[in-house]
Amino acid sequence: MAQHSTHPGGASRVRRRALLGTAILAVLVALAGLAAHLTREGRSPSATAASPPSAAPSGPHTRPRALPVPPKTRDPITYGKAAAAALWSYDTRAYSQPELREALRGWLTTESKYADRASVDQAVPSAVLWKEMAANKQVATAKINEGHFPHAFTQALQDDPGAITQAYVYAVTVSGKQSIRWKGSAAGGAESRSTTLAVQCRPHHFCTLVGVMPSVAP
Repeated sequence: MAQHSTHPGGASRVRRRALLGTAILAVLVALAGLAAHLTREGRSPSATAASPPSAAPSGPHTRPRALPVPPKTRDPITYGKAAAAALWSYDTRAYSQPELREALRGWLTTESKYADRASVDQAVPSAVLWKEMAANKQVATAKINEGHFPHAFTQALQDDPGAITQAYVYAVTVSGKQSIRWKGSAAGGAESRSTTLAVQCRPHHFCTLVGVMPSVAP
């Protein structure tokens, strides 16, 4: 899926992706093969939207109809949980696919050398798929169960506490449930979800999103 390009924009994206990988690998040294996965070959996070699951939704969910707004917090786990809820939620009745994509980009760090915009864009259903979902008035909401620092992240920090001070990028793994409903379906459906996010929380600044990791770190 990833291709080499001589176009300056493509080269810039490659350099940014490499810098992101370097920042995360500094604190996730135990995740072997992570750099290779950063190319995101074969990754299709929007696939679940095309085929709603069969289990019935339950419990409190994020409020639909509003574009996601990042919380003002200095806690990477709190921020990671909010970001996961935003990435797993959408309302095709209330806004367009480009509006949702731009809103999610607003969660990204302003430090362009770390911000992985592509990983966030890939979490949004494609324009073609969105059109089909909108025809069915499809809505997805998220219920977050828990968030934590992956074991490899905490172990890496114990081994080298100073490693994080270059970019202050934290790995946060979040698990929960995405519930989907659509026109003509009273019950809808739901499925368990989990993701690992890279969250930047520099001292004396609110947290921001760096990107969505290509694989889930336990």
